[in-house]
Amino acid sequence: MMQKFEKVFDMSQPVFHNCPGWPTYELTEVTYEAINPKDGFTAEVFKMNAHTATHLDAPFHFFPEGKKIDEMPIEGFQGEALIIDLRGIAPDTGITSEHLKPYADKIKEGDIVLMNTGWCKKRAMTKEYYYQWPYLTGEGAEWLHEKGVKGVGIDGLSIGGWGPDKGPQPHVVLLSKEVWLLEEIDFPDEVMDYERVYFCCFPLKLQGFGGAPARAVAMV
Repeated sequence: MMQKFEKVFDMSQPVFHNCPGWPTYELTEVTYEAINPKDGFTAEVFKMNAHTATHLDAPFHFFPEGKKIDEMPIEGFQGEALIIDLRGIAPDTGITSEHLKPYADKIKEGDIVLMNTGWCKKRAMTKEYYYQWPYLTGEGAEWLHEKGVKGVGIDGLSIGGWGPDKGPQPHVVLLSKEVWLLEEIDFPDEVMDYERVYFCCFPLKLQGFGGAPARAVAMV
């Protein structure tokens, strides 16, 4: 019998003209190619980096020989997820195993781990949002891999922090093990009433890409 979910939560940040994105990328452009009063229908055009808004990273993002987003098994982008509440953590703080250990007994092999730092509420064109989000350290990434997770998500612009000494480590640790990464998630307040959810984040089938936008959804 098909499982019935009572509630569904959208955990995706919206895409719109000039929406926030990685500081070195060009801004997202959204316009119309056809409008109803003139053409009888509406058709939109958007131009953006694939690693913008809520999106997935595949191994190819950091490893030239790694799997591309369209090569990863689609069934792997869904499953049981544990929400880790890190709201209140200071800006530009590295998330280590010490932050994660209180959840050690709750993480099951094959879980998806979703970290809520509260940063999703700050999404705006500000220096704080663009450069100071809390991030996962390489050591924290190693700890999660040892727990056997299959995916890790965070609500900041990236799983790693801003700068060469903060950004690559969690990507290298997890993507090298084919653990996918989901960045810039949104956490509705209501979803925080639940510690475990069923989670889906299916990427666009972009051939040859190291990542893709995804619609992230939690169900309980």
